[in-house]
Amino acid sequence: MVDMSLYAAYLVAAFALCVTPGPDMMFIVAMGGRGGPTAGVMAALGVACAMFVHAVAAALGLSALFLALPTLYHVLRWAGAAYLLYLAVKAFRDRAVPVEDGQGAGAGRRRAFWQGAVTNLLNPKVILFNVAFLPQFVDPELGHVQGQFLVLGITIVVMGFAVDGFIGLLSGKLSTLLRRSRRVARGLSIFSGTVFTGLAVRLVASSPK
Repeated sequence: MVDMSLYAAYLVAAFALCVTPGPDMMFIVAMGGRGGPTAGVMAALGVACAMFVHAVAAALGLSALFLALPTLYHVLRWAGAAYLLYLAVKAFRDRAVPVEDGQGAGAGRRRAFWQGAVTNLLNPKVILFNVAFLPQFVDPELGHVQGQFLVLGITIVVMGFAVDGFIGLLSGKLSTLLRRSRRVARGLSIFSGTVFTGLAVRLVASSPK
């Protein structure tokens, strides 16, 4: 279904992208730092699921709408920034010691998952990335173009979750050691809020290339 030489090049490029620190990775670090290893991993899973949705949209040609309708890009951009600012305000206002994994873990996992998913889904840069990046490794002469898109999309989703999940776990483990102090816990919340604010500003300041 895919050209193996193109796929090999794609694996190298995708791995380089996955290990390069970016907005998703910073978001996951902030989530792990604030909520512990479980929150970090679940945030990474949410981001991965959103990436799969983006890959399916690219395969169906829906992502190309952002090239034809710039207004749609800006609406999503501002919605994503507003959501990140909402998360930032919540983090800044949180003065409690973060919940341990065994205490309210179910709700914390679900919240981290959905926050990761929504943040990624509302990032139009990810959509434009799929429009620009994935087609370079699709060979129309082989046919099954949508299938090729899905193979590429699933590959980067799995690879991205492996990297981001490890980062989320690591940042969460470190925060578990540090957050025994209420002062440190407060500092982690401020760090998370600062990261969310920075990502919101970055999203507002961005423009389609």
